[in-house]
Amino acid sequence: MNELGAVSDRAKKRNIKDILRHPELKSFALLLAIFLGAYFIPFGDPSVGRAILEGFYMLQEYAREHVLSCLIPALFIAGAISNFISQGNVIRYLGAQAPKWLTYSVASVAGAVLAVCSCTILPLFAGIYRRGAGIGPATAFLYSGPAVNVLAIILTGRILGWRLGLARAVGAVLFSVLIGLIMAALYGKEDPGRNLGSVQGSLKDAADRSGGQNLIFFITLVFVLIFAAWGKPSQPVGFWSSVFAVKWYLIVGLLMVLGCIFQQWFDRRERLDWLDATWGFAKQILPLLFGGVLVAGILMGRPETDAGLIPSKYVASLLGGNSLRANLLASVVGAFMYMATLTEVPILQGLIGSGMGQGPALALLLSGPALSLPSMLVIRSVLGTRKTVTFISLVVLMATISGMIFGLLVP
Repeated sequence: MNELGAVSDRAKKRNIKDILRHPELKSFALLLAIFLGAYFIPFGDPSVGRAILEGFYMLQEYAREHVLSCLIPALFIAGAISNFISQGNVIRYLGAQAPKWLTYSVASVAGAVLAVCSCTILPLFAGIYRRGAGIGPATAFLYSGPAVNVLAIILTGRILGWRLGLARAVGAVLFSVLIGLIMAALYGKEDPGRNLGSVQGSLKDAADRSGGQNLIFFITLVFVLIFAAWGKPSQPVGFWSSVFAVKWYLIVGLLMVLGCIFQQWFDRRERLDWLDATWGFAKQILPLLFGGVLVAGILMGRPETDAGLIPSKYVASLLGGNSLRANLLASVVGAFMYMATLTEVPILQGLIGSGMGQGPALALLLSGPALSLPSMLVIRSVLGTRKTVTFISLVVLMATISGMIFGLLVP
């Protein structure tokens, strides 16, 4: 009887697993969530109505200010990486077997050069990861892209104080390496057996295109992204303002260069394969980003309106001092909150004015720009749930510890 019972238990477990793995389960869960939301959400409550409208305002703001200028160029670069960079080159510089000093230097420097937000970095991260980059260098690049933002660090020092700016710079670079090393130690063994997928066409190192030509092509693409994402500085004079004043002339010139490159160095099939790869990344990433931005707007609202379901004044009241709770809360709020490039500085300026401590301020600066609810959804689609939870946990944990240390050192 005991044996029959054990067999019956195993059969039940298999049946439960089969149900959980059923391909229609996700569709059913989505329909159920929509039904429950439509049934229970108190749309008549003015605060709920404002929060929902705020979510759509935030989605509109994201579409107007970031999709065309940041995300679209990043998608095209990701498509180019998946087609025009050989898998061997990616593995040589960012693979699990490459020298660590080389891989993490490349990952952190590339992030500092690009200076993009947590959503714009996603197509680039997905591109290099699928071309063979190790989990360690890929996640170091994923963190460093939005966190090691030179302009944002300078702005932090000028507005919030040089100590906070210096701590942000040191912490961001250090975090990108530590997070990559830890992710490699935990999951690096899976890299050799990872399915890198097939690449469309026979593009990689075309015989009629030299390495120098490929380099010029990618440098041009990267500069289009850098200048398109160049935000308006707070000061009307200086180098950053001068570049902002002429950025569209620079972009038009770069696009003309790209047109000549396409005409002279690429054939029709290569151009079509590049568009196919770019569209593949767009289909995977854009729906998750748009949905995540909408939800983040409903929950937190835009920084200047405070119309979300969770008012910022309640958050600020919990972030005073330098306690473990305040630093942890700042890290978690920063991780889930969507902040476009450079917006974290005025957000922190307002929160510090409301009584936020120096330690929690650093914690939010180290977790906020690198993560957001929309980016988490996309990272999960690339890495899977387990690796994504580990990455998020490492960012939150390190930001919390750094905030507590900084709060003890700086009054």
